[in-house]
Amino acid sequence: MTPPSAHDDAATVPELSALLRHHGLRRTPSRLCTLRLLCASGEHLSSAEVCAELRQLGLPFDQATVYRTLETLTEVGLAHAVHGPGLKRYGVSSEPHHHTVCEECGRVRDLAIDHVREAMERITELTGLRAGTSGSLLLYGRCARCSE
Repeated sequence: MTPPSAHDDAATVPELSALLRHHGLRRTPSRLCTLRLLCASGEHLSSAEVCAELRQLGLPFDQATVYRTLETLTEVGLAHAVHGPGLKRYGVSSEPHHHTVCEECGRVRDLAIDHVREAMERITELTGLRAGTSGSLLLYGRCARCSE
């Protein structure tokens, strides 16, 4: 079973419960709510952002619980973490992809592997650099909002 796709706000509690069990995890409220939020948001969120959004939904999980939950989901491959300037951000995707990271605001966006395949082949040819074990590259720059 693969992690849900981003923007998968149709992911049901039974589907997410089965996914957690498949990855050897107990179905806890924090895991279900956090995974569902990441699926629905389609964004890469910091643990503080996840905690704030869960609280807005009336789910009073504390920051430490949310952080541990995100780390657990990442360890089993249901989520992934992106290290960039500022806070570590978490996302979900069933498709392999790279990331762009804004050096100013820290926003993380997915970048489909197909969109940069030729560029990666050229970079490998010129430098010998290949994507890491996660298969993901981080491209740093300034997002459109911060470039204005």
